[in-house]
Amino acid sequence: MKKNYCTIYLTRHGETEWNVKKLIQGQNDIPLNKKGKEQAEKLSEKLKKIKFDLIYSSDLKRASETAKIIAGKRELKIIKSKALRERHFGKYQGVSFKKSKAIFEIINNLKTNEKKDAKVEDEQKVIKRFINYIREVSIQNLDKTILIVTHAGPIRLFLINLSFRIYKNLSEGNINNLSYVQLISDGVSFEIEKTKGIK
Repeated sequence: MKKNYCTIYLTRHGETEWNVKKLIQGQNDIPLNKKGKEQAEKLSEKLKKIKFDLIYSSDLKRASETAKIIAGKRELKIIKSKALRERHFGKYQGVSFKKSKAIFEIINNLKTNEKKDAKVEDEQKVIKRFINYIREVSIQNLDKTILIVTHAGPIRLFLINLSFRIYKNLSEGNINNLSYVQLISDGVSFEIEKTKGIK
């Protein structure tokens, strides 16, 4: 571990029924399904040798349930935050993207006033709240190791907006449930050490 850096395991939540049905979840509070809980158990086993100091989680059920399962018997505090939530997709929440794979492109190409009318959260607003929060918790946890359980959308935007060229074409479907990014941060810069489950 680099001195004066926080080691972060940035993880996507387990599977939900809406994932199976290919529905846009956004900030709808959908719980894990049976497979999602099993996925979280498996990741907990894989990470059992990692000594986490704290766990941070989106306050939505699918993320907080995942965090609790990964924590397992470890006596770890789980801090929930709205800053780690998925993007709010407004009127598109509950819409199927199985029938129209271009739905996210349509959403992202909405004009500012159209996004406002559809109550769709702007991508820049998502990345601002997300990165600001991760920088904040990194500074609070220098020389520590933390787990952050969140959603595919913020992870995708995080990787793209930090100019990691390899991820410039990363789409919503390229981040599997329970995939993770292992990185370090001094609260300003970020350096990826490892990824798992990100295509």
